[in-house]
Formats: sequence, structure tokens, C-alpha cells
Amino acid sequence: MRVDRASEMEAFDAVVRSGSLSAAGRALGLTPSALSRILSRIEQRLGVRLLIRTTRALTLTPEGKAYHLAAQRILADLDESEGAIAYQAAPRGRLRVSVGPAYGRLVIVPLLAEFVARYPEILVDISLSDALVDILAGQTDVAIRFGPLADSPLTARRLGSNGRTIVASPAYLARAGTPQVPQDLARHNCLNFNFRRAEPSWPFRQDGRDYVLDVSGNIEANNGETLAQLALQGSGIARLGSFHVDAEVAAGNLVALLEKYNPGDTENVHALFVGGASTPRRVRVFVDFLLQRLAPPDGPAPIAG
Repeated sequence: MRVDRASEMEAFDAVVRSGSLSAAGRALGLTPSALSRILSRIEQRLGVRLLIRTTRALTLTPEGKAYHLAAQRILADLDESEGAIAYQAAPRGRLRVSVGPAYGRLVIVPLLAEFVARYPEILVDISLSDALVDILAGQTDVAIRFGPLADSPLTARRLGSNGRTIVASPAYLARAGTPQVPQDLARHNCLNFNFRRAEPSWPFRQDGRDYVLDVSGNIEANNGETLAQLALQGSGIARLGSFHVDAEVAAGNLVALLEKYNPGDTENVHALFVGGASTPRRVRVFVDFLLQRLAPPDGPAPIAG
């Protein structure tokens, strides 16, 4: 007997979304007993329990969560494939994007109005979080990541790189003086990160030699946006990712310091997604859009297809 897996996935998704067999049945025009048979058939075929059913609640098992994520992705792809025919291949559907809070707010979010104006059939579902979501498990479509990438079957497109800049406000410098050489930082209030991997020292390069200097101050924070705000308020000197401060430096609200001694350390920024011939067009056009707007002139070519 031929199994209509797409219909089964739609039924399973409706049950999970509604939280009950009766509510899902009303939405689909099926009886609760018919839905119960569909769920049992899926579980029997897979050989695992997907839902724990009690008189009060339905609870997904870990296998159920994985199946639900896969079902959502497959159903979305089916919708897009059918919509592509109906709408002359216009990319459409829900596009889930995961990006860190600061880079998302300062770099990605300002581009979204232009993107959705260009592709009105795409619904952008963006999450700003430091959590590393599992792309292969279907938790997001595109993730923006900083730094070295682990080996994986994912496709990566380099969007650019992020350097570091030491900055302070004009008010702070007027009050405390402007450091001329890195060693002058010993007399200044240096704002630093407080997370475990952060070092209480800043790197410099002088006469071709790289070295680090310990710095200290009276405020530490776990994110660059907070340190940038403190620097703008005149609380001290901070060393931050360039995307945090470039606009403020250009506006004169912050002053770049000790650039002569900047070691030029950078980390690459990539868009990660599941590549291949079956990559949804909404993912392809979004990554291509980011490449057009953010990647350096010698960056990667757009995604084919």
C-alpha cells in the first residue's frame, strides 16, 4: 500500500501545533480517532515513539521533535515547489534566520526592508540570539557565524570579516588624555569582556613585533553592545569589533585610538545553510542578497541556480 507521507506529516504538524487531536481534527476535517491511527502508523513505521499522549497533554519525545522539524522543513519545501509553479518561480515561504544579537541588530536587520521589498512572497523569521542552533536538524535555514568553522556538510559563504578597534569618546579623552602608545593604557580605565575565554590583555604590533599588554578597568560586560554604550557615555576605553563602532567613529561620537599599533587581527563572518540542488530558492536568494550587500569585491560568487 502506498503511503501518503506528506499528508501524514501535515497531520502530525497540525497535532503538534494545536496541542490536541480534537483541535487538529477540526482544522483538518478529520476525527480524533483517524488522527490517532495516522500517528500510530507513523510511529509503527519508524519504530519509535513520537508523542506521549495523556488525557491532559501531548508531549513530544526527542525523536518526535526531530521528526517535527524535518516535517516542517519538507512541508515548507513542498509549498515553495508548488508555489514556484503557480507564481512563476517567485521565491516564497518562511525563511528562518539565526544571527547574534549585535551583528543582527546593526548589520542584518537594516537590510531586511530592502530584501522583503524585493521578495514580497518571503516571510523572514529572524532570531537574534547567541545560541548555536542546529542547522542540519532543521532548526533554522540560514545562520550567520563568526570565526573558524568546524568541519560539517553545511555550505558556507563568506560575507566579510570583522576587525577590532580601540575607541573612546571625545569627552573621556578630554578628561583623561589621549594614549599615544599602548603602554599609556596603564593609566586609563579600560573596559573589558567578562566571559571566560576573554583575556585581560589586548594585542598590539610595533616594529613588526606582536605582543600583548594587560589592561584593567572598573567595568566588565559580556557583550560588545554594552561596552560600546559605556564607551559612548565616556566611561573608558574599549576594544571592540569594528561593526560595533564604525558608524560612531564616522559620526565623531567615538575616536579610534592607537591604530598605528593595531595588529590587524580579524575573524571571518559566514552564512551557513544546507546546500545542494534541493536548497530552497528563498535560502538561495537571501544568501545571494547578503553577498551582494556585505561581501568584499573579491568575495565568493553567488549561488548557482
